Amino acid sequence: MSVTVVAPPVVALVGNPNCGKTALFNALTGSRQKVANYPGVTIEKKVGPLTTPAGRSIQVVDLPGTYSLRARSPDEEITRDVVLGRLKSEVVPDLIVCVGDASNLRLALRLALELKRVGRPVMLSLNMMDIARKRGISIDVERLSRELGVPVVESVAVRRGGIDALLAGIDKRLDEQLKSGEADWQPPDAGALRVGQREADRLLAAAVRGPGERDSLTARVDSVLLHPVIGLLILLAILFVMFQAVFAWAAPAMDGIEAAFHWLGDQVQGAPLPDLLKSFLKDGLIGGVGAVIVFLPQIVILFFFILVLEDLGYMARAAFLMDRIMGGAGLHGRAFIPLLSSFACAIPGIMSTRVIDNRRDRLTTILVAPLMTCSARIPVYTLIIGAFIPDREVWGFVGLQGLVMFGLYSTGIVGALTVSFVLKRLIWRDTPGEPFMLELPDYKMPRAKSLAIGLWARATAFLKRAGTTIASMMILIWFLASFPQAPEGATDPAISYSLAAMIGSAIQPLTAPLGFNWQINVALIPGMAAREVAVGSLGTIYSIAGGEEATEQIGRALVASWSLGTALALLAWYVFAPQCASTLAVIRRETGGWRWMWITFAYMLALAYVAALATYQIARALGAG
Repeated sequence: MSVTVVAPPVVALVGNPNCGKTALFNALTGSRQKVANYPGVTIEKKVGPLTTPAGRSIQVVDLPGTYSLRARSPDEEITRDVVLGRLKSEVVPDLIVCVGDASNLRLALRLALELKRVGRPVMLSLNMMDIARKRGISIDVERLSRELGVPVVESVAVRRGGIDALLAGIDKRLDEQLKSGEADWQPPDAGALRVGQREADRLLAAAVRGPGERDSLTARVDSVLLHPVIGLLILLAILFVMFQAVFAWAAPAMDGIEAAFHWLGDQVQGAPLPDLLKSFLKDGLIGGVGAVIVFLPQIVILFFFILVLEDLGYMARAAFLMDRIMGGAGLHGRAFIPLLSSFACAIPGIMSTRVIDNRRDRLTTILVAPLMTCSARIPVYTLIIGAFIPDREVWGFVGLQGLVMFGLYSTGIVGALTVSFVLKRLIWRDTPGEPFMLELPDYKMPRAKSLAIGLWARATAFLKRAGTTIASMMILIWFLASFPQAPEGATDPAISYSLAAMIGSAIQPLTAPLGFNWQINVALIPGMAAREVAVGSLGTIYSIAGGEEATEQIGRALVASWSLGTALALLAWYVFAPQCASTLAVIRRETGGWRWMWITFAYMLALAYVAALATYQIARALGAG
C-alpha cells in the first residue's frame, strides 16, 4: 500500500525593495526560516514554515525585491522565473502575496497588475499601514480590491496582531483555490505581462486619498544627512565610531572568551593524557580555534552597526551621498551598498551587486568588493594592532588602536576606488554611465526581534565556520608543525625540524623582501581557505615553539619574533591579499566563468606584494625594520 505525501502549499512574497517584505516574512515565519541559494546562482532564497489560524501548514518564500516582472537585474530575473514557473527546481507558488508600502503605492500597484496577469492566485497586502495613517493617507480597501480584481488586506508587520488580516486572507484564498480545483495553468508570454503606469495611477486616484507628502521628520533629518558637506562628515563620523566600537565595546566579552579557552587548555594540560594528544588538543584545537573565536564579539558588533543602519533606512542615504565620489572613480551609485555590505563579508556584498542593471558596472563592483575590509580580517588586524600599537589616546579622546583600524579600512576603500578608476579609464572607457535613481525610504526604528534574528544568523554562521573550515585547518597546521619530531640531541626548538618549517623556509626567498619569516609563510598558505585561519595558525605555531607562555600571550610572542616593519608589512598584505577561497568561488559563479576569478586573484596578489614590500622597505629606511 503506497502512501501519497502531499506537499504543503507554497505562498510567495513579492514586492518592491523597501516595502517591508522582509519584516513581513520574519513576522510570518519567525526564527524557523532557512536560507539557501537558488541552484546554479548565489542569489539568496529564504523559506520558512507557517501554520495558519485554520491549521493549514504552508511554506512561505521571500522572493528578491523587484519593481517589475520585466526583469533588468539578476535578482529580478529570479523573482520573474519563480513566479512564471521557469525554474524547474522550484515549485510554482500556489498563492502570490504582493506586498506594497501603503504610504507609497504607485509602483506597487503596477507590480500587482503584472502579477494578476500571470494567472496564479494573487492578493495584495498593504504593509506599513500605520505609517500611511500617520501621514494622513486614507485607502479605500474595498474599492481598491474591486478595481484591482484581487483580495486586498492591511498589515503592519512589526506590531502584534498586525498580520491577522493577512493570515485570514491567505486561508480564504487557499480555500477558494482548493474548492475551484487545480486548473491547467500555462505561464503567459512576456508581452502579456506589460502594464502601463497609467493604469496603476488610475487605481491610485480611485482608492487612495490624502496628502501623500513626505514625512516631515524624514524631510527635516534628510536636510542635514543629505547635505553635500555636512552629510559626508556625518557618514565618516558614523564609520569612525563603528570602528572605535569594534575595539572598545568588545573588550570585556573577548576577555571572558579568552579566559574560558585558557581554563579549558589548563584542564587538558593537567589531564592524564599522552603528551602528543595533549599537544593536539591544547595547541591544535583549543589554541587554534580559540584564537579565532575570541574575535566573535567584534564581528557581532560590526554586524550590529550594519543591520541597524539598514533598518533605519540610512544605507540608501549613504549611497546617495557617495554617488558623486564613486561616480568619479567609475563606480555606479548603487555599488555603495554592496561595497558597504562587504565590510561584513565580501560574499553577500558580491551577491548584492545584482541590484546593478548594467553588466559592466556590476562586474566592476564585483572585482573591487574583496578590497573592502571584511570581518574575517578583524582577527588578523586586532592581533597585530593589539601587539604592536600602544593602547593609548591621541588628541585626548581618540583611541590610537581604533585609529589605526580606521586607517586600514580607509586604505581598502581608497584601493577599491583606485582599481575601479583604472578599470573604467583603461578597459571600459567607452562604456556610457547610467543615471543613478534611488528611492529613499522613510526612517524607521530598528526592531529588536529583526536585529536579534540577523545577529544570531551571522554569529552561528561564524561559529559553524570556526567549527568546520577553521578547525580542519588547525588540525592540518598542528600536524605540519609537530611532525617529524626533533632528532635526538637537537638543540633548536622541535618545530624547527617540522614539515611546517620546511614549507615556510622553501617560500622564504619570495617573502624575505617583505620581512616575513617562515612562520608567517606557513600561516598564509592555509589562510587561503579563510583569513581567520592565519591567526589560529600563528597561535598553533608559536604555542608549539614557545610553550605555555606563548599560548597565553601570543602577542608577546609576535613582538619577540617580529620587527615593527614586519608587522606593518603583514597588515598591508592583508589589506589587499585575496585570502579567501569562498570569495573567489562566488566571483566565478557570479561572473559565469573562471576568467574574472583569476584576474581578481592575480591583481590582488600583486597589490598585496607591492604594498607589503613598500611598507617593509620604508619601515627599514626609517629604522623600524
